[in-house]
Amino acid sequence: MPDSRDLIKQVAQEIEASRTTSPTPHGQTESARKVATEAHVEAINQVFALFRLNYHNQYYAAFPDAEQLKQIKKLWLESLADYPVEQILKGAKHAIEHSEYLPTLNRMLECCQQGLADFGLPAAHDAYVEACQAPSPRSAQRWSHPAVYLAGRDSDWFFLANNTERNTWPVFKEHYQQYCARVLRGESLEVPAPEALEKQAAEPLSPEEQLTELEKLKAKVGF
Repeated sequence: MPDSRDLIKQVAQEIEASRTTSPTPHGQTESARKVATEAHVEAINQVFALFRLNYHNQYYAAFPDAEQLKQIKKLWLESLADYPVEQILKGAKHAIEHSEYLPTLNRMLECCQQGLADFGLPAAHDAYVEACQAPSPRSAQRWSHPAVYLAGRDSDWFFLANNTERNTWPVFKEHYQQYCARVLRGESLEVPAPEALEKQAAEPLSPEEQLTELEKLKAKVGF
C-alpha cells in the first residue's frame, strides 16, 4: 500500500496535469472556475483518504456515518477553498508528519496558513484587501508579496475598483491561488519596474470606452 508521501505526490501530479492540459485560462470563465472547484473537491477527498490510511481507528471513530462524513467534507471544502490545491496537500502532509492524532479543521487551517506564511504570502483575503486599496501607480508601491500585485493586475485594476466584492473577490482569489501555487513550486515572482510599465502605457480611455471595457469584463467573468 502506498504511503502518504506517495499519495500526495500522485495527486499533485494529477492536478498539475489537468491544469496544463486545460484549454481554458483560469479565472476568466465559469467553466474555468468549475475546473478549479473540482480540483479542490479532489484535494479534499485525497486528504481524507490520507487521514483514513494514517489514522485508521481514530478516523472511523470520528466519522462512523457516511452522510456525516459527506457534510464534514463539505465544511472542509468551504473552509479551505481560499488555499491553493498544492497548499492543502502540503498542509495535510505536515499535519500527518507532525502529529499522531487526527487533525481537526482548525489544525488544517493552521497548517495551510503557516505554509503560505513560510513563503511570505499573506492570506488570500488579506491579499485581496491590499490589492483593492493600493494607490496608483501600483507597480511603485511596497507589496507584501509580488503575488498580490500580479493577482491584482491579472484581475484588472479597473474591474477591482468598479465592482462589488461579491463579484471581484472570486476572480482575484483564483488568480492569487495560481500565483501562490507557483511560489510553492519554487518560482520567484517579481513586480515589473514602473519605468517599463510607463513605456507601455496606452492613451487614457474615454468615459464611453471605459463603459465598453467594463461590459466586456462583466461578460468575460459571467456577470
